[in-house]
Amino acid sequence: MIVNDIIKAIESVAPLNWQESYDNAGLQVDGRFQSVSGAVVCLDVTEAVVDEAISMGYNLIVSHHPLLFKGLKSITGNSYVERIVIKAIQHNIAIYAAHTNLDNAPEGVSYRMARKLGLTSIRVLDPLCGRLIKLVTYVPSTHVESVRSALFEAGAGHIGNYDKCSFGQEGTGTFRAGTYANPYCGTIGEFHREQETRLEVIVPIHVQEAVIDALKRSHPYEEPAFDLIPLSNRWEQVGSGVVGALPEPVDEVLVLEKLKEIFKTGCVKHSPLHNRKISRIALCGGAGASLMTKAVIAGADMFVTGEIRYHDYFEFESHILLAEIGHYESEQYTKEIFCEIIQKKFPTFAIHSTQVDTNPINYL
Repeated sequence: MIVNDIIKAIESVAPLNWQESYDNAGLQVDGRFQSVSGAVVCLDVTEAVVDEAISMGYNLIVSHHPLLFKGLKSITGNSYVERIVIKAIQHNIAIYAAHTNLDNAPEGVSYRMARKLGLTSIRVLDPLCGRLIKLVTYVPSTHVESVRSALFEAGAGHIGNYDKCSFGQEGTGTFRAGTYANPYCGTIGEFHREQETRLEVIVPIHVQEAVIDALKRSHPYEEPAFDLIPLSNRWEQVGSGVVGALPEPVDEVLVLEKLKEIFKTGCVKHSPLHNRKISRIALCGGAGASLMTKAVIAGADMFVTGEIRYHDYFEFESHILLAEIGHYESEQYTKEIFCEIIQKKFPTFAIHSTQVDTNPINYL
């Protein structure tokens, strides 16, 4: 097995296409095609984490936060990032990060927070847009089922909690084969009519090439006609933050105490209490303060995230209970997600959740 096999498993759950424009998820230090001896998963790559991987004989580190957010103009070892890159290269260790693409993934970082709190009826708070296309093609009626199946197999046809979704409409196609053509039906140089089905499926952009390849392989025509239509639809299952419901309303203080216990934080900063029950909670791992307005619109009684700016407390204190639990604390269970993704695909693969405490913030 090679490093790329592990990367493919992660990207099947959190495609790089789902990351935000500012992000730098993906392979940080190369080694994609080398044999993989084991992986250390972490939230942040530190020098101690690299040393841990070396001591275990593992040559892959999978992190949530990218090691490289901006370009390096030199690699002299003057910064911790440069030292990590140098040491990783010297020891043939590949470093890979799944950041906002994992934040935006179904059952991703914010989902895991919600599961830890026992929330139900969980949905995405801020769905992604512009990540879907519609594929329209025209298939001889005799081959519709085989082409449709090939498209489904390649990843097309998912709408919400449904799969194998498509639409077909009967019609008549026309063409005339040129001198050097090799037509499936009809005669070279003669005008031909063929009973065809207009077949439509929704395709996530990150599997577009695989779906087109499946179309060409399964379609009987030498030159199948197809259209790729960009969609501005919100992808309700993919996006940042989540909102969900507690099994029953709970006092504000009890919810805050539960947050402190579950996320093992030194303190929970929060806005003024309103002496009301909490029923719906919105959450976003990391620095999710930009989603507070959406949390209010979604009808949440509380918004939980890792970082909130000082002045945001003034703006939202009358609308919603704000709770700030720490960036690291809100994302710490990301390591569990990595382990589950990899172990589901490769049950016997050696994977280790780092024992290094990479949280740079301490509480007195």
